[in-house]
Formats: sequence, structure tokens, C-alpha cells
Amino acid sequence: MKKNSFETILYSVGGVAILLVIIIAVNALTSTVQQRLDFTKDKAYTLSPGTKAILQKLDTPVKIRYYYSTSDDSSQTVMLKPYAQHVADILQEYKQLARGKIILEQYDPKPDSDAEDSARLDGVEGRLLPTGEKFYLGLSVSMLDAKEAIPFLDPSRERLLEYDLSRAITRVVTPEKPVVGVMTPLPVFGKPGNPMLAQMGQGGQGQPAWVFVSELKSDFNVREVPMTADKIDDEVKVLVVIDPKDITDQAQYAIDQFIMRGGKLIAYLDAVVLSDSRRENQMMGQMPGGGSSLDKLLKAWGIQFDTSKVVADMNYKVKLQGRDGQPVDAPAFLDLVEGAINTNDVTTSDIHDIWYPLGGAFTGTPVAGLKETVLLKTTKDSELVEGMLVSFSPDSIMKDFKSSDKEYSLAIRLSGKFKTAFPDGKPKDAKDDTNTTDKASGGNLKETKGDGVVVLFGDADMLADQFSLRQRQAFLGISMGYEMANGNLILAQNLVDQLGGDSNLIAVRSRAALDRPFKRIMDMEAKAQEKSQSKIQEFEASLQEAQQKVNELQSKKEQGQQRFILSPEQQVELEKLKKKEAEVKVQLKLENKNLRRDINSLETTIEWGNIIGMPALVALSGIGLAVFKRKRTSAK
Repeated sequence: MKKNSFETILYSVGGVAILLVIIIAVNALTSTVQQRLDFTKDKAYTLSPGTKAILQKLDTPVKIRYYYSTSDDSSQTVMLKPYAQHVADILQEYKQLARGKIILEQYDPKPDSDAEDSARLDGVEGRLLPTGEKFYLGLSVSMLDAKEAIPFLDPSRERLLEYDLSRAITRVVTPEKPVVGVMTPLPVFGKPGNPMLAQMGQGGQGQPAWVFVSELKSDFNVREVPMTADKIDDEVKVLVVIDPKDITDQAQYAIDQFIMRGGKLIAYLDAVVLSDSRRENQMMGQMPGGGSSLDKLLKAWGIQFDTSKVVADMNYKVKLQGRDGQPVDAPAFLDLVEGAINTNDVTTSDIHDIWYPLGGAFTGTPVAGLKETVLLKTTKDSELVEGMLVSFSPDSIMKDFKSSDKEYSLAIRLSGKFKTAFPDGKPKDAKDDTNTTDKASGGNLKETKGDGVVVLFGDADMLADQFSLRQRQAFLGISMGYEMANGNLILAQNLVDQLGGDSNLIAVRSRAALDRPFKRIMDMEAKAQEKSQSKIQEFEASLQEAQQKVNELQSKKEQGQQRFILSPEQQVELEKLKKKEAEVKVQLKLENKNLRRDINSLETTIEWGNIIGMPALVALSGIGLAVFKRKRTSAK
């Protein structure tokens, strides 16, 4: 008996020891391999195919020096440490995928240390803490003589972390940046301040450059092209035109010839420009700018764009703050989601949310030789409405909205053989000559040698900061900057990358904004709004009819004091009117209540699914495993 007990104890201790050795061995073997399981729908925490393609193309070692103040134990940096570890994990994945072409070095820049001197030489900046010490969280990427630094890895750009790292690698691999031209009358490059006006209390504050331009400068050599240009520099590879209001024929000719010689064009036209701060009125304050187009060029391409009409869509409407502070529906301020965005195109395939405020639409059929690809579109529950009217009263179209039963194109790409819009040569300046063209002009290109590309948007405000970004609160006295509110700027940069840069960055950048509006809820609201609107119109028609009867009875009454006393017939009609009004209000209230109930039910289902879904899955897996083991034991 004692022998059996001793053997049992021996086997138990031996089994535990063997199991411990196995665990240690497995841990030692797997510690060298870093692999994360990513269960998010868009694989937000898995390196994208674009990054993998960039790393696989490396043929020369790239060195990454990561500077992180690991020894800093102050309470001010406790929020930054998890993010710093996340950066370290990402860098390890880069090193693993690069197959020896990434050399990763990590330093702790303590005060007055060699590591701190190295950080300064590499362009990595320490952020000053309230304690007076500096906290380092940055890196440097270098290959041969080329070097690129990310001075501070801002946690507010966590969604852009992979893009920033991959971009830094591509920039040291290809240090020469392509040239991108930007032509616009809008202050996208910022405006300098006027100290004298500021002292007099009459404004004079400057304006910073739009973030769109700032981000563009990180990847390209950006040149400002004047609206009066009669020639686009040959070095410009991609030209971005934003709100070309009142553009001259000479400037359109310059763009035309730029396309003829192989340049790529991205143009943001508009019907109502909300970000045009140049138009001011003392009585009404700031007014939105009028429409803008490239009329001569569009005509040659077979495309029409009405600068007086904006697109309204009941399925993509947003809620704005009304005059009384209450939210109002604004069908001409579009929030484009699934269904409106072309998921089959590389530039838009991973973008899920685009804001499109008071933009126009493209119609027409491209001329022979050109192919049209629609990037953004409306649903059939949309119509074109007067732009200036909607700009002053965003909810004014709700009352008379009538669906056109037609999908409108909001952004299109034209590709193929382009022919010049100026077959007679360069147009003459109207001030110098009454002739419209200079037929003697030499060197006029008639068509593109290869396939050209032109991308057209019907809205320019989508690039403005107020329609593409949201500010973040400061942390530790450090400005946390901005974050993407939607995919507007990502789409804009994707297009420039596709036409002039490294197209692999498109797949990386598109992961930066993954906010997904609840499309099902939006559809429910649109259908309910349509029903409610029909009830309102029915009520107004009844009200107008009843009022007309009351007026007819009043007109038949004789002059005198009796005119101010309601007749029995008028009283009957008014009672009918009040009864009808009460019935319709009850119906509308009931419909809104049912809508709110359905939306709350859907939101509650989603919320509880998130709360109990994973625990339930784990519990069911455990029960299933226990049942399986029990069956196997019973079978033995």
C-alpha cells in the first residue's frame, strides 16, 4: 500500500516536472516568434499588404533607431507607456517581415547620456515634462546617406502609425520626392497675420495651412501654382486644382496642355464653397462662395457640372444644429458610407466614410476614347436642389423633397486618350484682343501620347479642416493635434500617391479611419422620414384646403361688423381642420415613437452582443470540450 502511494507521488511529481520543462521549452522557442491574433473585421492590428510589399522590395538594409525613455517612471508618462510598447511590437513585426533587411536598435535616452546625444543627431525631439525632464518617444530611419526622422510618435496618430513607419521607409529608399502642384484661390497654404490690424482689434490673425497641404508636403515637393498661370512647370507630375472659381481660359489651356504631355489632374469643383472665407458681407457676415468649374475642359470630355445645384440624398443626410439649437436634418450635407463608395477601386476600397457638404454632381457621357469610373455616388432617393438656398437654410429642402429616382455621380475618374479642348491653340487675353484664340500659336499639343488620367470631385470643402478632422484634447500640456474624422484626406492622398508616388502606401493609409456609421439605422431613419414627410404634406394639403373653404365663406359675407364673427359654416370647417391636425400629429408622434423603439432595440442588441458575445463563446467552447472529453472517456 505504501509502495503504491510512493509510486503515485513519484509519478505526480515527475509529471509536473516534465510538464514544467515542456512549458519552459515551448516558451523559449515561441519567444523568438512574434505573432498576434487579430479578430477585428478590417484587421486593424495586422500589417497591411501595402507594408508587406514595401518590406519585400527592400534590397539594402534599413536601420531603425527607436528612442524611448523606458526608465522614466513619472506619473505624467504612465499613459504613454502602453503606446510605446505597442510601437515596439509593431517594429518587431517589421523586422520579422523584412527578412534581415531591417536593423532595429532601441535606446533609452537618459539625461546627459550618449543615447540622448544620438537622439538629437537623428532629429528625435524630447518632450518637456512638468518636472523639467524630457521624455523621448521617437525614431529615426536611415539607409546609406538618406535619413528620415519621426521626432515624436504622437499617440493621437495611432491609427496612422503603420502608415508613418512605412512612409519613412519609402522616403529613405527613394529620397527624391515627386513634384505636386496645387492651384487654388482658397487659402490652403495659410495666411500670414497682420500685426497692425490685430493691435487695432480688427482681426489680422493669420491662418495655418490646411492639414491636407501639410500632409501632402510630408510625401511630395508641393508647389503653389497661381490661378493666372499660362503654363504648368514640366517638373510637376500631379496637379491638384481646388475650387477653380473664375478661372481664365488661359489657365484652363495651361491645364489642358499639362494633360496632353502626360500630367495627371485631380480637380475639386464645387457648387457652394463653404470654406471660401474671402467673400464677406457686413450685413450677413461670412457668405459661402459661388460655384466653380472647368467648363472648357469638361465640355471637351463630354461631362457636365451644374455649378448652381447641389445634391441632396435622404439616405446620407446628416443632422446639423438649427437656429434654435435643436438638431435638424440636412439632406444636402452628405455622409457617404457603404453603397456610395466604390469598393472595387484601390483608392476607395478600404474607405468607409466620406463627408460631402453641399457638393454638386457630374452628368453626361464621356467622349469616345475616354472611360469613366465612378468613385462616389448617391442613392436613387436623391435630387438636385438650388445651392444658395440650401446654404442659408440646410433643412429647407425637407419640405418639398422629391426623389429623382436617379443615382448621381459625385466623384469620377476619366482615363484614356484625351484630346485638347483648344484645337485652335492658346486663347488670347480678352484685354488685348477680341479674338478668342491664337491660331498662330506653335507647339500646341492635340492629344495625349499614352493614356491620361483625370479625377473629378464635385465638392472642394471636403478637403477643409472643419469637414475632415476633429481636434483632440491636450495631454500633459502637449497638444494632441487632430485625428481623422472621416476618410476625406485619406482618399485625397491615396489619389496623389496612385498618380505620383508609391501606390503601396494606399493600402497602409486607408486603415487610418475605420469609423463606420450604422448604415442600417440610417436606412431606417430615411424610410421613417419619408413616411413622416408624406404625412406632413398630406396635413398641409388638408390645412390649405380647409383654410381655402374658410376664406371662401368669409368672402361671401357682407361688409360690416359681421365680417369679424365666424359663421356656423366657418366654425364647422375650423373644427374639421383642428380635428384633422390632431389626428395627423398623433400619427406622426406614433411613427416617431416606433422609429425610436426600433433604433433603440437594434442598438441594445448590438450592445449586449458586444458585452456577452465573447464570454458566451468561451463558455460554449468549454462546455463543448467537456462533453467531447466525457464521450471519449465513456467510449473507453
